[in-house]
Amino acid sequence: QVQLVESGGGLVQAGGSLRLSCAASGRVLSVYRMGWFRQAPGKERQFVADTNWSNSIKSYADFARGRFTISTANAKNTVYLQMSSLQPEDTAVYYCAARGSATYYDTWGQGTQVTVSS
Repeated sequence: QVQLVESGGGLVQAGGSLRLSCAASGRVLSVYRMGWFRQAPGKERQFVADTNWSNSIKSYADFARGRFTISTANAKNTVYLQMSSLQPEDTAVYYCAARGSATYYDTWGQGTQVTVSS
């Protein structure tokens, strides 16, 4: 089992930045990829970005590319999401997720709220 705990959410003005953190514990060696997703009120959960632990293979949603950066700190079993140029439409609960050999994310954190004011 893998456990994920997010932190770093909060309230920020439009144009500002935030860094989210996700600490993984448990059977971390079974994790192939770590990702971030978000869900805004009344909308479906959407993919933001993901990476492998070595940061050699990353992918981003179109809205995140160029503004958000995903990275890992292997020694800390932590994945980060650095977000800049935030806009009100980025307001959502952001979730950290992990997957092993499966093609889908099957482990989720509790989420952290990000609110961007205009």
